Amino acid sequence: MGAHGPATQGLMRWVTTTNHKDIGTMYLWFSFAMFIMGGAFAMIIRAELFQPGLQIVEPEFFNQMTTMHGLVMVFGAIMPSFVGLANWMIPMMIGAPDMALPRMNNLSFWILPPTFLLLASTLFMEGGAPNFGWTFYAPLSTTYAPDTVTFFIFGVHLMGLSSIMGSINIIATVVNLRAPGMTYMKMPMFVWTWLITAFLLIAVMPVLAGLVTMMLMDIHFGTSFFSAAGGGDPVLFQHVFWFFGHPEVYIIILPAFGVVSQIIPTFARKPLFGYDSMVYATASIAFLSFIVWAHHMYTVGMPVAGELFFMYATMLIAVPTGVKVFNWITTMWKGSMTFETPMLFSIGFVFLFTIGGFTGVMLSLAPVDFQYHDSYFVVAHFHYVMVAGAVFSMSAAVYYWLPKWCGKMYNESMGKAHFWISFVGFNLTFFPQHFLGLAGMPRRIPDYALQFTDFNTMSSIGAFIYGSSQILFLFNVVRTIVAGKPTSEEKTWEGAEGLEWTVPTPAPYHTFSTPPEVK
Repeated sequence: MGAHGPATQGLMRWVTTTNHKDIGTMYLWFSFAMFIMGGAFAMIIRAELFQPGLQIVEPEFFNQMTTMHGLVMVFGAIMPSFVGLANWMIPMMIGAPDMALPRMNNLSFWILPPTFLLLASTLFMEGGAPNFGWTFYAPLSTTYAPDTVTFFIFGVHLMGLSSIMGSINIIATVVNLRAPGMTYMKMPMFVWTWLITAFLLIAVMPVLAGLVTMMLMDIHFGTSFFSAAGGGDPVLFQHVFWFFGHPEVYIIILPAFGVVSQIIPTFARKPLFGYDSMVYATASIAFLSFIVWAHHMYTVGMPVAGELFFMYATMLIAVPTGVKVFNWITTMWKGSMTFETPMLFSIGFVFLFTIGGFTGVMLSLAPVDFQYHDSYFVVAHFHYVMVAGAVFSMSAAVYYWLPKWCGKMYNESMGKAHFWISFVGFNLTFFPQHFLGLAGMPRRIPDYALQFTDFNTMSSIGAFIYGSSQILFLFNVVRTIVAGKPTSEEKTWEGAEGLEWTVPTPAPYHTFSTPPEVK
């Protein structure tokens, strides 16, 4: 190593590290880079839809943007960000020295950057990026796909591999490395939600791998899994995709539940209400997520008995979810609440996620879903769950734990400004889309009829406001790390029943691994 300069040595340290904090940090920065890239794709979509008529991009490129936006946000931004949180926090929360499988941990991260480089590079290939939407339904993704679909399939395999390795690591860590006395029913809610999420990931990622393998066979080897001409069925594609896809949306939201279950008790200065019921509700949601997949498919012509089963099963998921929302609100009830930035994002999460839950119940009703299906109402619904759910809780988590990670305090005023600009921008973007959908505007189109103009204009303005707030977030985080005021031992956030989370003073990196001190 003596021949190499300090820069090379620093780079090699990050490439070869097995420290759970280094890997968590890399996941978080990578996911934020993907968040910015996916957001840029969304800005192109909203700029095109600012007014009717084609003005900025061609319809074909618009389709590529909708595909890339969805794939990058789900697999590149949201999932890796929560894996980064898990890497940082789970060992400290359960009193473990590190993750159980540190080298696999390193590999599961380093698979991701080349994978998304490969996916992004399809934009510059002949035929262009995939143009079939993030759900990549056959036959659009098989018979009529651009040549770049093969790169997409390879990328999906690699993403799945990374997820499975990360999940095995989390399960092995939680099961084997808990400190003495840390029983399962004493684990923090964030650890519980991730343990359950990891089992979900291991169950559904092979299903996605099987699906894209069948696509590969149809495209290159003459099989007919999804081609009716050869005895296959395009609807089979939808069944297999949503058997993966519906648990996937819970994989995204369950760690978010864990985050707000940590933050709300801290700033309400009360223990989490109904801890046991929260654990059971999380497990119930995970189980039910496997038997509701066809609620995405009411319009394919399934038997009425099938529609009824999936309708009732979907409505049933509202029960454990409602238990969670009730417990969060009850935790806040008569608490000594203060409204620092993490608490603002958590309350915003509870409020907006509940709206997303209500529209989800509306979409679960088979007869009326024929009106909502493939309209902007669906877009509004899942963004209230994904953005107001996953992204708001992720922002809350960063503000909550950043002082612990770097020993410096973020700028509170800037954090609150980030919240309010995000909150206004988000609602201005997605609330009008409910009305667009109910009025009949289909999603994934680059142009629309004149009567949809006003709501689309509002939506686009809101999107640019929301996007700009993330630049403020980035500035605040970087400023904190580079020039933030060091936290002192006196700077504590008092939690439940007088427990205090002591924010550590700046210390040498390798000594900075004790669990949060509980007095």
